[in-house]
Amino acid sequence: MTYTFAEKAAPQGAPLLFLLHGTGGNETDLLGLGGQVMPGAHLISPRGDVSEAGAPRFFKRLGMGVYDMDDLGRATHKLAMFMRERIAATKPSTVAALGYSNGANVLASVLFETPELIDRAVLMHPLIPFVPKPQPGLAGRQVLITAGRRDPIGPVESTEQLVAYFTAQGADARIVWHDGGHELRPTEVSEAQRFLRA
Repeated sequence: MTYTFAEKAAPQGAPLLFLLHGTGGNETDLLGLGGQVMPGAHLISPRGDVSEAGAPRFFKRLGMGVYDMDDLGRATHKLAMFMRERIAATKPSTVAALGYSNGANVLASVLFETPELIDRAVLMHPLIPFVPKPQPGLAGRQVLITAGRRDPIGPVESTEQLVAYFTAQGADARIVWHDGGHELRPTEVSEAQRFLRA
């Protein structure tokens, strides 16, 4: 259960931050962001193992906002196993994860299934077009969601429903909006930095 991945090592016992890119990204895209939001952390960034017309992704989709749920299940299991293996190898003090777009979606799915793997999660511009099952294991987990109010890919209503889901499961979840679309903005980076350093 492995991926092609980029890694920036830190001494054993340092915090571990997983970084999950969006569609068309790769394993190096978010390393700079990771170093910015969590300086001194051990960074691990896998490349999605699905190709959509040459664009790497973590799971297949049937159309915009229409997921191949079987493949999402496969990808969720694979990513959770990968995370578990890397956590065992690095023995971090804490485990955080940050995903953008498609990376945020697969990270959210890991949280739905194996929340015990991750202490803090940053979901940047996620879209979860289904109702996740109840997950008591999310109680006490910390989740930051960032999003754009004019995002054509992640509608406001879907994002608010995701925050409500996490809150209903007992997670410490909050959302930070900007007035733009699907792009990352400096305010999101600043909030992620504050959240991960707290």
